[in-house]
Amino acid sequence: MNESRVSMTIADGIGDVRLARGDKMNALDSAMFEAIADTIDRLAAAPGLRAVVVSGEGRAFCAGLDMASMAGGGSGMDLKARSHGPANLFQQVAWGWRTLAVPVIAAVHGVAFGGGFQIMSGADIRIAAPATRFSIMEMRWGIVPDMAGFALWRGLVRDDVLRELSYTAREFDSEEALAHGFITRIADHPLEAALELARTIAARNPHAIRAAKRLANAAVDGDSSAILAAESDEQARLLRSPNQIEAVMANMQKRAPVFTD
Repeated sequence: MNESRVSMTIADGIGDVRLARGDKMNALDSAMFEAIADTIDRLAAAPGLRAVVVSGEGRAFCAGLDMASMAGGGSGMDLKARSHGPANLFQQVAWGWRTLAVPVIAAVHGVAFGGGFQIMSGADIRIAAPATRFSIMEMRWGIVPDMAGFALWRGLVRDDVLRELSYTAREFDSEEALAHGFITRIADHPLEAALELARTIAARNPHAIRAAKRLANAAVDGDSSAILAAESDEQARLLRSPNQIEAVMANMQKRAPVFTD
């Protein structure tokens, strides 16, 4: 993996992933796409992972495509090729966060434009600084969002709002993003807030957390009968399992739980 594009550490069950092309506002070139996809694969295989925080170094979360690099033939990829399950490489850098077994929290500051906005949207939870600027920017370049955005935005935002922002490519601020449902909350220090939340999640029954994420993913477009059955299946696996018993005992004994993966 190209370490100049993405840094990743895991400590106490929390993956700390940082887009590391700060001098370019973390704009996406071919090396960045490969590095993000590789990082997602490494996280998926990491033992003991409980939560992930994704942020950007420097002045921005991600300014979107590095148009100069990509226009110069930097992609070299067939968009129709499905290289990562249902997704191509470009889609995987956003969609892959949704498919990780554990919760992913995006800490967003500066700008989240175009592809950066879609990467942010792949997270389960999105915390943004007050002055952050957002845009579904693709229409400015005469293209459409194609990094899993439309699949990820289902359930987040009203259809007419999404159409207006996609058609116009206009910028909007954190307050508007919060009102529309694109972000979860606003924090003066989003990375600190995201890491604190990750620590809270990491202290819960990891099997229950993963089950809750599976249910949340299924609820986006599943029918009611399938969701009801999935709830029952997940609960049946959790009840009387060692981690569920440990959660009960820790609460009763007023101590920190000790879970196994």
